[in-house]
Formats: sequence, structure tokens, C-alpha cells
Amino acid sequence: MFTNQNIPYKKRKTLLTLLVIVCISGVCVAYNLGDDDDFITAKREVLLRRLGHELLLQSGDSTSRVLPVEKISENEYEIKFENNFSFQPELLVATTRRLLVKEAFAQDYIVSVYNCNNSRMVYGYSISESIKDNIVPCKGRKQPKACYYINIKFKPAVIASKNIYWIACLPFLAVFGFMAFTSFKPKKSSTSDDDTGLISLGAVLFDAKNKKLTIHETDTDLTATETRLLLIFAVSPNETIARSRLQKEIWEDEGVIVGRSLDMFISKLRKKLELDPNISIVAVRGKGYKLEINTQQ
Repeated sequence: MFTNQNIPYKKRKTLLTLLVIVCISGVCVAYNLGDDDDFITAKREVLLRRLGHELLLQSGDSTSRVLPVEKISENEYEIKFENNFSFQPELLVATTRRLLVKEAFAQDYIVSVYNCNNSRMVYGYSISESIKDNIVPCKGRKQPKACYYINIKFKPAVIASKNIYWIACLPFLAVFGFMAFTSFKPKKSSTSDDDTGLISLGAVLFDAKNKKLTIHETDTDLTATETRLLLIFAVSPNETIARSRLQKEIWEDEGVIVGRSLDMFISKLRKKLELDPNISIVAVRGKGYKLEINTQQ
């Protein structure tokens, strides 16, 4: 049977200190719950405003305003716009997932687009943390220019600090973990931006699976090498990628690296991205290249 006599004095002292720290932390978490809620709300509103801004850019509107995001309820928000606009459902889905995929509070949500004049829903979809539960209909049908507003409902999060039982269990969990000397490895979650292989880059829709770009409804085919090259840039937009890394990842498996090949493919990609003035591949002197996406108002 486990007793205090089985634990050396120094270890008991360490356990007691750990218990005190955990209990104090639990109390602090409980008292700061309101501040955490305010922070989450503010961050949601910033991300949703960014979503509205990119949606206008994708429709060719770089001047009109996204109106203040309105909080309808604890987990429901509305994005409204100054002027009429049109949108492509696949771009809306891809942009939403790109902006929200890393946010723990936004793993499950429903997006509904309504017509301002009659309050009828013209498009909607549901995204879940489990990809198989996603419901995304009719992505290939562009919506005509009109007055729209977007409603987003997030799945309510279970906040541990609100649960008094969980707080009470923390010290016991800490003791158990300390005595067992076990390490906790969090479950890996999928970081895939879209199960269809679509990546939104400003007004550009990059279909890596089918080697294709769609810019303002104009499709442009990519070669296999151009696709691999753009994919490296797409996962790290506005970040400098070393020239040596690009050459290694693109050509190493082929056994031959030609110095000017990279410049040639960069030049080809630049020409294919010219339809969108807000996106470009720029050279960083002495370092490499980066994909610049200008989404500033």
C-alpha cells in the first residue's frame, strides 16, 4: 500500500510545493476567465473582419469597407459590407478554413450567406474538426453581385476553468503524473488546409491536386514542377525561402540540379500570377525568394 513513509522527505516536500503551485494556478485561471472570454471574442472579430476583407479582394473590390463585425450571441457573429459584391463558394470555403484552421476555438462552425433584401440564405456550409463530417455543397457555382451578409456560428467550447470538478482534480492529476514519471504526448491533429487540395492565396485559388490556378474565373494550367514549387511558397506566404532549399526539394530526387532551372520556373510562375496584382514572387538578394501576398486595405 502506498503511504507517506514510502516517499523520501525531499520528494514529499517537492510534491507539496507542486500541489500548492497547481492550486494557485487553478484559482488564477478561474478569476481570469472573463479576460480570456474577452480575448477570444476580440480575436474572432479580427479574423472575421479579415475574412470579409479577403472576400472583397477576391471579387475585385479593394476600396469599399467591411462594416464592424456584429456579435449576435455568445458564439454567433455577422459580417456585413458597405457595397454589393459577388463571391465564389470554393474561395469562401478555402479562405475561411485557411484563416480559422489554427484556432482552437474555431474547429467546428457553420457559415451561412444571406441576401440582405429578403434575408434568404443563398449559400451555406458546415466545417467540422473531423473532415468526414464536413458538409460543403455546390462549390462550383458563382453567386451574382448583390447585397450579402455572412453569419458564422461556432460550436460552443467547453471551457475547463468553468468546471469546478476539473479544477478540483488538477492537484491529484499533478501528483499522479509526478509519481508515475510519465510523459504526455498530445494527439497529432491534421493541418490540411482543405481535403480537396485547394489553397486560397488572396484572389488566387491554387488547386495543387489538379495542377491549376484560378484567378478571376480564368484557369491556368501548371506543370508538375511549377506545382511543387508554388506549393512550397503557398505553405509559407510572405516568408523568404532559401534558394538552396528550393533547389533541393524540387530537383534532388532527379539527381541533377541546374542552377538556372530555378530562375526559369520562377519566371514562368510570375507570368501565370500576373492576373492578380496583389500576389507576386520576389527575389530577396543573397537569400532566395518569397511569395508576397498583399491583403492590406
